[in-house]
Amino acid sequence: MISHLPDSLSQLAAIFLSIIIEALPFVLFGCLISGIIETYLSPELVNKFLPKNRFWRIIVGIVAGFFFPSCECGIVPIVNRFLEKKVPTYTGIPFLIAAPMINPVVLLATFIAFGNSFKFALLRLGGAMVMALVVGLLLAYRLDDLILLDRVRIDDEHDHPVATLSHGQKVWSALSHAVDEFFDTGRYLIFGSLVASSIQVFVPTKLLTTVTHTPFLGIIVMMVFAFLLSLCSEADAFIGASLLSLFGPAPIIAFLLYGPVIDMKNLLMMSAYFKPKFIVQYVGIISVLVLTISLGVSLL
Repeated sequence: MISHLPDSLSQLAAIFLSIIIEALPFVLFGCLISGIIETYLSPELVNKFLPKNRFWRIIVGIVAGFFFPSCECGIVPIVNRFLEKKVPTYTGIPFLIAAPMINPVVLLATFIAFGNSFKFALLRLGGAMVMALVVGLLLAYRLDDLILLDRVRIDDEHDHPVATLSHGQKVWSALSHAVDEFFDTGRYLIFGSLVASSIQVFVPTKLLTTVTHTPFLGIIVMMVFAFLLSLCSEADAFIGASLLSLFGPAPIIAFLLYGPVIDMKNLLMMSAYFKPKFIVQYVGIISVLVLTISLGVSLL
């Protein structure tokens, strides 16, 4: 069927489907985890196991990212549910930043993509942890702690009786929440993927690749690329590796750090949960951090 479409539309359809197929398993995984959190995690349990010290709570959020093999598509609903369960923003947002880049699947993919070299995997790991730590510290001591939208949740009235449910009822409740989350998040994934694939087809690549002669401009270009391409973090290293000879190490690090934190579909999904003011602050801070880290790499 696609073969009968004009070339541009066939390419658009192919890229759109590839993004959806690549992202969908991770969104589904994220929604399942979100449903489990909604049913089994209470604010009291959170406060019981989190350290009292704010700094160590930030560290817990960063380290927890290592144990979640999810890309940026699936991590947003998980973080939203954590925050609704009274996990501090300075724990949840560092987790949002770190998880798509420091989990073993992504680090292994980065290692393989760059010819079994530890250099880019370690730079990505270190850069992600620095970004998560800085944002966590800002949220803990400087920025407004109220970042979630004031959404009226239909299931709020069921939060207290959940402890009295049977095991089977809890499983059903977790799955029901997961399905609701999937349809709520999925529409943003679809729209974001459509926009990203349209840009890849209709925006000439030469507009961005003609300014690679300085590290600073190269870094900016690759940050724009990361935002527009909206690749999952499990796959972006292979694209980055293919562009290494053209751009050099520093812009490629910017590409690897920026895309998993800020891309089209990710921001659209975040807009369903977070206040616009926070999203603007988030984009600004992440952009400055990625630019600074990448410029530091260019001096090595």
